[in-house]
Amino acid sequence: MATIKGIAVAPGLASGIVHVVGARVDKAPHWTLRRSEIDSELERLERAISIVDERLERQRAFVERASGAQEAGIFAVHQMVLKDPSAKDSVVEAIRLERINAESAVQSLVARLRHTMGKLEGDSVRDYAADVSEPWRVVLDELLERDREQVVSTETEVILAAEELSPQVVTFMNPRRILAIVTTTGGRFSHGAVLARAFGIPCVVGLPNLLSRLEQGMNLLVDGDSGQIQLDPTDKDTEVFEVARERRQARRKALIRVAAKPARTKDGGVLGVHVNLESLRDLGTFDPDHCDGVGLLRTEFLYMERTQFPSEEEQFRLYRRVVDHFNGKPVVFRTLDLGGDKQLPYFKLPDEENPALGWRGLRITLEWQDLMRVQLRAILRAGASGPVRILLPMVTSVSEVTQVREVLEGTQAQLRSQGYDIPDRVDLGVMLEVPSSLMILRDLVKVADFVSVGTNDLVQYLLAVDRDNPFVAKLYEPCHPAIIRSLAYIGKICQEAGCPSTVCGDIAGEYVVALMLLGMGFDGVSVSPHFLAEVRLGVRSTTMDRVRSLVEDLQPLVSEKQILDVLEKLKTELHEELEKGLQ
Repeated sequence: MATIKGIAVAPGLASGIVHVVGARVDKAPHWTLRRSEIDSELERLERAISIVDERLERQRAFVERASGAQEAGIFAVHQMVLKDPSAKDSVVEAIRLERINAESAVQSLVARLRHTMGKLEGDSVRDYAADVSEPWRVVLDELLERDREQVVSTETEVILAAEELSPQVVTFMNPRRILAIVTTTGGRFSHGAVLARAFGIPCVVGLPNLLSRLEQGMNLLVDGDSGQIQLDPTDKDTEVFEVARERRQARRKALIRVAAKPARTKDGGVLGVHVNLESLRDLGTFDPDHCDGVGLLRTEFLYMERTQFPSEEEQFRLYRRVVDHFNGKPVVFRTLDLGGDKQLPYFKLPDEENPALGWRGLRITLEWQDLMRVQLRAILRAGASGPVRILLPMVTSVSEVTQVREVLEGTQAQLRSQGYDIPDRVDLGVMLEVPSSLMILRDLVKVADFVSVGTNDLVQYLLAVDRDNPFVAKLYEPCHPAIIRSLAYIGKICQEAGCPSTVCGDIAGEYVVALMLLGMGFDGVSVSPHFLAEVRLGVRSTTMDRVRSLVEDLQPLVSEKQILDVLEKLKTELHEELEKGLQ
């Protein structure tokens, strides 16, 4: 049994068998085979080669009928490459002698072919290198897809292991069947980490040489609280682990029992505690009485689950389900927020050198206003069933808000003229995610009905740190003094203007941070369903005087460590109060 120490990303304890996945075809997964698995792995390889060969033959025949034998020749060449015994033998030998999985062996072959041919002179020869390696790259695609289909098509619950924590890994299969995720690289605040916490999946990253130490189907113990995993644990290790998990589950059940109590401090201060939703699947994971409504519905994930743009009618039915589920509590719909790592397979966005500073969020829907109008119509129609609000992502100017306001008012007038029942008024809010929105905040609060701070991106832009870049991910620190002072400024300006303000970014799920935000003047927070109960209990365990004093203590601090120490001290002081609240 080996214990590997990494970085805790999403809390929770999990035990089960591991399944190694590859998030990208250009970076195939690598794991060690048991000796008993070698023959079945060779059979996997043979099946993949046979499928690709049959596909090439169909393509060759089709092109020959349509355009002639000359144009179909490339497919015949690919078939010859695939049947070349020297290439295939090298893959088989790697699987047999090195005991590595077929994907890793095929990718090594592709790399060797491209490297060897690429050294030859002449553009046409180097182009031929791509032709020579292409059929084996297709075999790699087939292996990866069949591997995914094999695990996805069963009801098995697994721990996923991958090289990198990405959104593709977190959404590899139904999140309810993912016991935990462990990866070699990844940051605590990467997009993948945010999704893992949102789905309540225990997650540990930064595990050195992880994939080379794993065998497919190996038993693992994952501790997302301390950030360590155990490989092939003994019965005694598993027994100790299960006792700790039972204690944790008992505390979780106690939290749920008190979750419906309001988030009101001992001296009458109130913090709205709303929920972030990624998918309609989230609706069945918690009791709506445990929150004050939906603070952020990320509508792009509803789009990402489809093979084409959902129609107005489809969106209306989905949105109305959410509104009905919360039975009179407000639902905040963020308009379509595409770009960066959030891509639709049926809507090709341009390749950009720096997508974080490119065409994304509100910039896309203002350019393609038909997308916006269809979504606004669906949201407004759903508003006949309960209170809805509209939130705009990536706002950088007042003119963007006024443009959307005009589109919204035109859409409302159109729906009324068509006889639809819609609300008399729908609040329009702005997300504060980029530095320019902070600089013009006094102007924005005059044209917006509410403000929601998206700290996930705000931290990235203020600190100039790409949270998905492993070289700088450690510099992504939401408790940086610049972030704390920016949040205090936002809370102050919104409070003075009488503009309701919330924080919907990932940091609000930490209850001591939520208390800090209450002390700064924010009206509410919006968090993953899994953090609702503890945030509400944390508010009930303290006073407004205490949280205002906390904010005063934080303002002069000049380092992340000083700020984290103060927050941790408060957490320690409140521990006894919180435990009393669970009894």
